[in-house]
Amino acid sequence: MAMRDVEYWTTSSQDDADDRVGRWQEILSATHLPWTVQPSPPDDDRPFEAWVRRWWIDDLAMVDCECSPCSGTRQRRQLADTDGEFVVVLIARTGHETVSQGEAEAVLRPGDAVLWDSTRPARFSVWEPLSKRSLLIPRAALDEVHGRGRISAGLLLNGAAPATRLLLAYLDTLSESLPELGSSAVAAARNATLELLVGALRAEGDVPATSTTQPALRAAMDRYIERHLLDGSITPTAIAAAHGVSIRTVNRIFNATGQTAGEVIRIRRLARAREELTDSDRPVTVIAHRWGFADTSHFSRSFKAHYGSSPTDYRLGSRMPGGAPVQARVAAVQGAGAIGREAQVTAVQS
Repeated sequence: MAMRDVEYWTTSSQDDADDRVGRWQEILSATHLPWTVQPSPPDDDRPFEAWVRRWWIDDLAMVDCECSPCSGTRQRRQLADTDGEFVVVLIARTGHETVSQGEAEAVLRPGDAVLWDSTRPARFSVWEPLSKRSLLIPRAALDEVHGRGRISAGLLLNGAAPATRLLLAYLDTLSESLPELGSSAVAAARNATLELLVGALRAEGDVPATSTTQPALRAAMDRYIERHLLDGSITPTAIAAAHGVSIRTVNRIFNATGQTAGEVIRIRRLARAREELTDSDRPVTVIAHRWGFADTSHFSRSFKAHYGSSPTDYRLGSRMPGGAPVQARVAAVQGAGAIGREAQVTAVQS
């Protein structure tokens, strides 16, 4: 079985302190979205050091890094340079880091995790040599698991909570096995990652609810949608009739997570079409009709608006050596190859 690429960057031991910090800013901006970085005054004569390793989980990026003390900010310029919207889960492994966004400030100790939003200003401070893991998630992916309404910038996930421990342990296992997984297994791992994250968020109590019965009813409606995605007649009216409630109740339950029933149906159809583009050789036209889109042009526009590339480009990218997807909105921000050429930062694949 072909090994999937694992990308790696490091600062150069042959450069002076200013060059190292400048290159660290380029590496960090390429792998964690654009940031400005400032070094912290060293406590000894040790030079600034940093490295980054990245895996792709389909359209999600899992990024490990270690760095010396430093700080960084994302302000108006960095926000403007970010192509697309992301939620980033930052997991502290060793060391001590503070992450701030808006009025929220999270002090991370080993095992803790915090969520930050790419659309809002943010800052961080690394107080001692740090090892961390970040999971970069396009908001389009969160929509597939109804996670958009559960995200709060600066939300701290307690590392001692069982659901958070399960998520972190799963990512540890995935980082070891991911290079050898086939495309279908990677797609399944991607979906499991999203579900475990939403489970951890749910355990933290950040779930909108209008009644004690809503979570169970919403789950039943989600299962109904999944079973009937191939039915052309799936509508809020059909959902209401199947569960013995009014259309108003259906709308209220879906609106609690910031979506309409129609949006959820469309997103789930796009998600299933995306999986089929990756795992089959069926023509795009056939896939579009199969998942309820009246014509290929409508499907292509909807797909590109949601995933950042056309269905054809997405399929081609998912079959590149190493399995890295196109995911244009991520690639435009991260540009790994450009860093290696322009800044002469080490970039290797294993």
